[in-house]
Amino acid sequence: MPETISKAQATQKNPAGAKSGSRRKTLIGFVTSNKMKKTIVVEVTRQKAHRMYVRVISRTNKFYAHDENNTAHVGDVVKIIETRPMSRLKRWRLAEVLRKAALVPQQPELPEQV
Repeated sequence: MPETISKAQATQKNPAGAKSGSRRKTLIGFVTSNKMKKTIVVEVTRQKAHRMYVRVISRTNKFYAHDENNTAHVGDVVKIIETRPMSRLKRWRLAEVLRKAALVPQQPELPEQV
């Protein structure tokens, strides 16, 4: 007789709750905007050979991704995962921040001289 396992036993084997053979697409890109609440814009650059000329062409796409805790900032390199539609444009969510951007100190504004 085949053994059946309960959901509790299945989550013990995979505590994160993620499917082991997940077919969701993952992309790596850098954050270009985080001005919206819980949303980031990720720019992904892909390189592929031209069919006729066999030259390498760069193609960039922008993806809107859900960032629940607002952890990503402009310039960060992030990994995003395909998910259910969350809004008209958001179909991705932030998986992890791979590399943080270097923080540049802001120059103090000087008072205008009259």
